Amino acid sequence: MSYKFARISTSLSIALLVSCVGEDMPAAETAAPANASPQSAYVAAVQHARRTDADREKDARRKPAAVMEFFGISPGMDVLDMFSGGGYYTELLSRVAGPEGTVVAHSNEAYRQFVGEEATNRYADDRLPNVDILMAENTALQMPDQAFDVVMMVLAYHDIYFVDPDNGWPQIDGPAFVAELFDALRPGGVLGVVDHYAAAGSPAETGGTQHRIDPAIVVAELESAGFVLEAQSDVLRNMDDDHSLHMGDPAIRGKTDRFVMKFRKPE
Repeated sequence: MSYKFARISTSLSIALLVSCVGEDMPAAETAAPANASPQSAYVAAVQHARRTDADREKDARRKPAAVMEFFGISPGMDVLDMFSGGGYYTELLSRVAGPEGTVVAHSNEAYRQFVGEEATNRYADDRLPNVDILMAENTALQMPDQAFDVVMMVLAYHDIYFVDPDNGWPQIDGPAFVAELFDALRPGGVLGVVDHYAAAGSPAETGGTQHRIDPAIVVAELESAGFVLEAQSDVLRNMDDDHSLHMGDPAIRGKTDRFVMKFRKPE
């Protein structure tokens, strides 16, 4: 039987910043009926009237409908948005998952300070009643086993190699972190990774210095953990990107060359 994260989180040592899960998503907030096709759900989510102008401005370069379709997000799924930041994808996932699904938006203190009021405003007044906010540090996730159909890591995998303990980002045990994601997925579940290309052959530490990562590193690490690389998409490629630049360089910020990879946990 499928179970919802919010119904079991009380038995875990996980701090919830906000608990937004309701019995039903109000009709005005539902992106598509529970029996809608995934394709119509993506369109409805992106076109939803209550999305902010700031989110809409990001759509052209992020292509969220194509990304969610590639990862196979469907109505009724339980999805983890890992390192969700301000919640751009969390809101879209919430609309697609619909009233029968659940979205858990992970954040931590470092991200909370970085995004400011963006996340607070997004979840205010029970805007997304099928969303649960998981506040947990990178070294203390303690997630339940087999809780999710899909885990998404968007522009965040490289942060496994970021180290800044003075600002709330201690060194992460990468293999343990990836193993926990593996365990959190149900058999047959999907781990979707979107990240900034680093130059081929770049060391893993580039994730902490340029906030980019060589996709070959991601593949090797995830396959070592038991994941199977199922497919790759070029939907976010930008061949004009200089992979040697920091992802935040004004010349390329928001327009980096990005890889999109779909990994699956074996049945």
